[in-house]
Amino acid sequence: MADMADIFKRVKKASREIASAGALRRRGVLDSLSRLLNEERDAVKAANALDMDYARESGLSSAMTDRLRLTDKEIDSMIKAVEEIKNQEEAVGSSAGGSLRPNGLRIERVRVPLGVVGMVYESRPNVTVDSAALCVKSGNAAVLRGGKEAVRSNTVLASLVRRALKENGLPEDCVYFVSDTDRAVIGEMASARGYIDVIIPRGGSGLINYVAENAKIPVIMHDKGVCHTFIDKYADRDMAMRIAFNAKVQRPSACNAMETLLVHKDIAPDILPEMSVMFKDVGVDLRCDGEALKYMDGRPAIEEDWGTEFHDMILAVRVVSDMDEAMDHIARYGSGHSEAIVTENYSNARKFLEETDAAAVYVNASTRFTDGGEFGLGAEIGISTQKLHVRGPMGAADLTTTKYMIYGSGQLRS
Repeated sequence: MADMADIFKRVKKASREIASAGALRRRGVLDSLSRLLNEERDAVKAANALDMDYARESGLSSAMTDRLRLTDKEIDSMIKAVEEIKNQEEAVGSSAGGSLRPNGLRIERVRVPLGVVGMVYESRPNVTVDSAALCVKSGNAAVLRGGKEAVRSNTVLASLVRRALKENGLPEDCVYFVSDTDRAVIGEMASARGYIDVIIPRGGSGLINYVAENAKIPVIMHDKGVCHTFIDKYADRDMAMRIAFNAKVQRPSACNAMETLLVHKDIAPDILPEMSVMFKDVGVDLRCDGEALKYMDGRPAIEEDWGTEFHDMILAVRVVSDMDEAMDHIARYGSGHSEAIVTENYSNARKFLEETDAAAVYVNASTRFTDGGEFGLGAEIGISTQKLHVRGPMGAADLTTTKYMIYGSGQLRS
């Protein structure tokens, strides 16, 4: 295993340079990265092909394989994300408030980088580019550690980031990718107090729990996405059908895909039989409570189904007596990620928005929109399901903190 302590020291030193580099130079890094991704797409795809071969030989799940794949479409999406991040307003140095005190002290509160961001993730190689771009934009250095299934893709992508940094006169160690897939590396990152300022785990529950249990530095949790859609008795039937289908089927491996469908008992006899056909036609495995089984061709749900993030074409379905029962179910089994209601009743919509405890709460829209790009952030470094210091999709501004700058003219405290 590499000398991680030495690596952390180098990245920490580099973090001071990127923090003071100025917006124009950081923008130049992203401009170079965008160009390099386009120029080197054949090298990226070749490395990814080797990772895909490994995935097939290792019997990785369809969800993991789907997230691993890089085609021209995914590379174009990465380039688009980098461009959008590059063109965003600068958070670093912006004002977060201030005041002029009666004694003449002028107090300003400004946004500054966190320092060094540790990122631990699985499968998705685009996270290497997204994380690096967001850290560069926000003036942070980064230590990135991806999973072994994507190590070839990640190594090539990280090399492009480092080339972009070098082209713009910044240390390559502003972004360091750890190619060592030994799990002990994660433990070292999570305990690197004084060198890594925050660590963000992004992946399965095993990875997230390991980081949370071993961390000696602040952790921002990108936890599981057990997302629900509740179809109220006042729902527009056709809209409900479209939203439910999109939320489950459009990309079932995503963390913002619907895992449980809750349906009001008054609309269940009308809508569930057609939903059963709709989902069965595309191969969705329906796991239903006793009431839903009256109207759907599925198997009986077990307790474990209600709190599971399937990452697959599997859907749990429950019929509820009213909205309060739906919200109680979400409170018990939800993960605080994304929840939706389909309704034409304004009062019910407001109640659901105000009382449902999640990072993103929707009225009459698919949960699939909980995404940094869809929220105008260009990309996200993660979707925080906790409440400190940020919640929901995290963009460049969320990788900053604040400090006070105080201007005086000789004031003394009496």
